[in-house]
Amino acid sequence: MALGPTDMKILKILQDDARVTNQELAEKINISASPCWRKVRKLEEDEVIQGYRAVLDRKKIGLGVMVFIRVAIDSHSEAEARKFEEEVTALEDVVACYSIGGDADFLLQVVASDLDYYADFAMSVIRRLPGIKEMQSMFVLKEIKPLVTYPVKKLSE
Repeated sequence: MALGPTDMKILKILQDDARVTNQELAEKINISASPCWRKVRKLEEDEVIQGYRAVLDRKKIGLGVMVFIRVAIDSHSEAEARKFEEEVTALEDVVACYSIGGDADFLLQVVASDLDYYADFAMSVIRRLPGIKEMQSMFVLKEIKPLVTYPVKKLSE
């Protein structure tokens, strides 16, 4: 699917403010409201836009600890990896999980209220996931540039 310059402008604006009205969005990109609405609907149908959500301050909702966990699993069979992925997906405290290359198989991003909660979660939940051979916790000391939006590159018109 090829995205045009207008599509890219729409994506950039919606990432910055998903509450912008269709009329305001149309004015910002210099098209009328109807074509703007159709373009947004098309981006949603094509799953370029996968949803709208509020960005929360994790510390203000009581999640003061963020940890990345490198996980290596015993077996590299497809079934073993799929079982691990299914179990991790069901864990609310794991806010992101990536299959990675290198000396580990997965990278998990975990949030917790405090270190005691994280220690209990790591030992009683993560350690007991199927096929875990090794795990290493890396504690976030300071968030410098958290993921909020993706870069939307301008296309030549």
